[in-house]
Amino acid sequence: MDAQNPIGLDGFEFVEFAAPDPEVLDQVFKALGFTLVAQHRSKNVQLYRQGAINFIVNQEKGSLAQYFAEEHGPSACGMAFRVADAHQAYAELLRRGAQPIDIAPGPMELKLPAIKGIGGAPIYLIDRYAPGASIYDIDFRYLTPEREPKGLGLLEIDHLTHNVYKGRMAFWAGYYERLFNFAQVRYFDIKGEYTGLHSKAMAAPDGRIRIPLNEEASKETGQIEEFLMRFNGEGIQHIALSTDDIFATVDRLRGNGVPFMKAPPHAYYDMLEERLPGHGEDVGELKSRGLLIDGSTEKGDPRILIQIFTTTLLGPVFFEIIQRKREEGFGEGNFAALFRSIEREQIERKVVGQN
Repeated sequence: MDAQNPIGLDGFEFVEFAAPDPEVLDQVFKALGFTLVAQHRSKNVQLYRQGAINFIVNQEKGSLAQYFAEEHGPSACGMAFRVADAHQAYAELLRRGAQPIDIAPGPMELKLPAIKGIGGAPIYLIDRYAPGASIYDIDFRYLTPEREPKGLGLLEIDHLTHNVYKGRMAFWAGYYERLFNFAQVRYFDIKGEYTGLHSKAMAAPDGRIRIPLNEEASKETGQIEEFLMRFNGEGIQHIALSTDDIFATVDRLRGNGVPFMKAPPHAYYDMLEERLPGHGEDVGELKSRGLLIDGSTEKGDPRILIQIFTTTLLGPVFFEIIQRKREEGFGEGNFAALFRSIEREQIERKVVGQN
C-alpha cells in the first residue's frame, strides 16, 4: 500500500455468480471450458476454475446472492479484488466513504470483508491468494486432483464492464476514483444509426483491474437501456477473459457449442490493411472466425489486440475472449463495429428505429 495504490490492489480474485436455476450457470461455465474443482465446506457454494480464473457459484439459501438472483436473474452478483492486507484495506475504504456489507462467516470459516458495489453487488477484499494458502485451501474442499485445469485456454480475467443508468457514469467513475484511486484511461463516444453510448474505461493503480463504464447516449431504447431493463438495474454487462492463442481457444469454444455474436461485414476485413497497416495477422483466419482486431502499428511497431464476444449467455450478460499483443486498450475501433452490429440486431427485433 502506498499513496498511488492506497488499497493495495493486485488484480481480480474471483467473480461471483448466482441464478434462480444454478444448472444454467453449470452449463454455461462447462461450455466455456471451466471445471467444478471445489465445494465450500459449510455452504452451498462451488468453485469453477480455468487457468487462473475463479468463478464462484453461490447457491446458499438466504444469502445476498440468492436475493440478487431473484431480482436480476442469472448474473454476476459480486466480485473480489486482491489486496495486500484485507483489514487495512477495508478500514481505509470505510474512511473514504464506502458502504460496508456484513456477510457473516460460518463456523471455522474466513470472514471476507466486503463493500457495496455496482447494483448493490459486493466487492470482496481478499489477501489470501498464494498457492496452498488461498481462501479456497481454507474454506473449500477440492473435488479434483487438478487444481488449475487448462480448460480451453482461457487464462485470466482481463476486465469487466458496468452498464449504468443515463447520467450515472460520472457517479460510478467518482466511486472508483475516490475509493480505490482508479483513473480514466479511455473515453468512447459511439454512435450508430439510431442509438449511441458513452463509455469511460477506468483502471486501478495496479494496472490489472480494469472496468469500463457504459451509459446510454440516445433517446431510443439502445443497447445499454435494453440491458438495464432486462437486468432490472445497473450491473456487470460482460466479463473479458484472456488467452494467448485466440484462434485455438475460439475454435475449442465453438466446438463446445458456445455461440458468438454475428461477424462484422466483409468490408471490416477489407479495410484492415488501411486501418492497421502491417498488423501481421492472417486476415483469412480472422475473417473465418469473425475475430476483431484493433490497436496501433505506428513506426512499424505493431501493438494489437484481438477479441470476440459471445452472445448473451446469462440473461443479458455475455463474455469477451481477448488476446493482447502489447496493446492495453479496449479495442476502440472494434467497439464501434460491435455496437453497430448489436444495433442492427436490435433493428431486426424492432427494439429501435420504429419511431
